Amino acid sequence: MTNQKTPKKMRRTKKSSPQQQEKLYFTQEHENAIITYANTKDPKVRQDLYRNLIGPAFNEMVNKIVFTYKFNNLPNIEDLKEECKIWITTILDKFDPSKGSKAFSYFSVITKNWFIHKVKKVSRQNKKELFLDDAEHQNELNYDNLVVYNQTDTKRENEEFWGHLWTEIEDWKNLDLKANERKVLEAIVILLKDPDSIEIFNKKAIYLYVREITDLNTKQVVNNLNKIRQKYKEFKKTWDDGEI
Repeated sequence: MTNQKTPKKMRRTKKSSPQQQEKLYFTQEHENAIITYANTKDPKVRQDLYRNLIGPAFNEMVNKIVFTYKFNNLPNIEDLKEECKIWITTILDKFDPSKGSKAFSYFSVITKNWFIHKVKKVSRQNKKELFLDDAEHQNELNYDNLVVYNQTDTKRENEEFWGHLWTEIEDWKNLDLKANERKVLEAIVILLKDPDSIEIFNKKAIYLYVREITDLNTKQVVNNLNKIRQKYKEFKKTWDDGEI
């Protein structure tokens, strides 16, 4: 009678802790990518790093923070998530590993605080908001259902708008602008002339483009946009009021 061998027990694979699984999307490779991004001015290198490593990690990080802290109750949360990712992209080169902070912790805290600020803002707005009564709201909905949008008219209006805007921009060039204001205006003109040629991780990240073109930092770009922004508001109001 042959002896049957007792089968060996299967070795159990060691499972990662929940904390380890949580951080798998943000590894040392992503940490190094952010450091490289902050230390280079080469737009091609930055674009590749963001597309392949930083962007996907930020997407996951923002989604997890929104879910964990229940920020998904905010209105327009998908738009807010995109806006947040643009914001942290504009401060990517501010990360300084020499201060002892890891990129994951640094940008997680910034992201969480960004959404907390939005929660406070919405809370303040809700306290002041006056709601339409049911009848008025129903009439408004009925009116929207009756509106018919003509695509031909919309296209024509869009072409006319841009034609007048370009004329306005040419006039802005004759304004008494400071050197940095003129740099920002020229950068905007470059971007508006050929928007389809812009190939980067997010076309909404306009500040990042302007920074690369002008070699100004974010604060300088924002400050020197003020005069141009005011001129655009005046143009837009004139257009909306039918004076053009």
